Amino acid sequence: MASSITPSIHSSIRPSRLPSLYLLPSRISPNHVLLQARSRLATKSTRLAFSPLPEIPNSPVALEFSRKPLRIAGWSPTIRQRGSIELPVVKAAAADSEGHVEPAKNFGERFPALLTGFFFFMWYFLNVIFNILNKKVYNYFPYPYFVSVIHLLVGVAYCLVCWAVGLPKRAPIDRDLLLLLTPVAICHALGHVMSNVSFAAVAVSFTHTIKALEPFFNAAASQFVLGHQIPLSLWLSLAPVVIGVSLASLTELSFNWIGFISAMISNVAFTYRSIYSKKAMTGMDSTNVYAYISIIALLFCIPPAVLIEGPQLIQYGFRGAIAKVGLFKFITDLFWIGMFYHLYNQVATNTLERVAPLTHAVGNVLKRVFVIGFSIVVFGNRISTQTGIGTAIAIAGVAIYSLIKANMEEQKRKAALAPAS
Repeated sequence: MASSITPSIHSSIRPSRLPSLYLLPSRISPNHVLLQARSRLATKSTRLAFSPLPEIPNSPVALEFSRKPLRIAGWSPTIRQRGSIELPVVKAAAADSEGHVEPAKNFGERFPALLTGFFFFMWYFLNVIFNILNKKVYNYFPYPYFVSVIHLLVGVAYCLVCWAVGLPKRAPIDRDLLLLLTPVAICHALGHVMSNVSFAAVAVSFTHTIKALEPFFNAAASQFVLGHQIPLSLWLSLAPVVIGVSLASLTELSFNWIGFISAMISNVAFTYRSIYSKKAMTGMDSTNVYAYISIIALLFCIPPAVLIEGPQLIQYGFRGAIAKVGLFKFITDLFWIGMFYHLYNQVATNTLERVAPLTHAVGNVLKRVFVIGFSIVVFGNRISTQTGIGTAIAIAGVAIYSLIKANMEEQKRKAALAPAS
């Protein structure tokens, strides 16, 4: 029989966490320790000392410590022999038959439809808030060139802060890429400024009704500028758009030529922006591309704002706005319209990257319906019956056009993948 084991064994075992440990005699080996602790655990202290273990009568095997780690079935990680026993933590992650733990899925992987719906909601919400707040600013500060600069300036500042913290990491730009993005930025600046001139001159709903003609300009540019053959079905689907916008314009109570022509120029500018964007396709991610376009567009928007509105701003604009709403509200309104403008464009990009072309088309149409409807309710704009009918016809035409075009793009994609498979 082996003598008793010395010295004393000190173990910081909490009685409430590990009341007893058992090893059957049949499982005792030289690599294990017989633990009989149930009758020896003290209840008054969390750090106890065991007296030397007595000899075990009729034990065929001598007890000794092993330097190998002790494993207890059902527990992980390994309990190591030290001055104290570290209690293991049971992991809740599921493991396969080989013991490999599968990583837990995040919220987006478990509920993709719910996450996409949230993106759509934020896209519409930010767009509606931007349009409403933007129009309210024009009611007491009718300087669209300067406001356009503020939109881009706040967005550029936001992008610079994101680059500074590495979300996202700034992509490098060279001379060739700068030359590719400059035409896109010029068209973006022109379309943005002209949209704001129209918003300041007429009702928000009317500007968006005119901007419903943008698909018509896109189709015309694709066929007559790029040389792409547009199917007859697409041209026919655009007829209701043209008719609806014409009906709405004839009886629009807020109609004036500055608002109408500015919105039409905006349509042309955004059409050419799409054309140049296709020529400037790069490996850079969309967030960095939009940031560089915003910076270049800002540089092009500043000179017209200074030349056209500069003298009036210094003499009347700032003083009049501060007298009407106060300095704090004036500054915060300018900041928030710039922030909402940038955020809704960014969220729109993130949303459209998550969905198919057909969903994209439907989403774009519904967004315009939401903006027109909310603007009428918030500002109480009176519209004639003919204007309402014309707007509805135009939106319906845009929906039909978008659905046909999305189906055509999907068929082209499947045809391109067919030979590869």
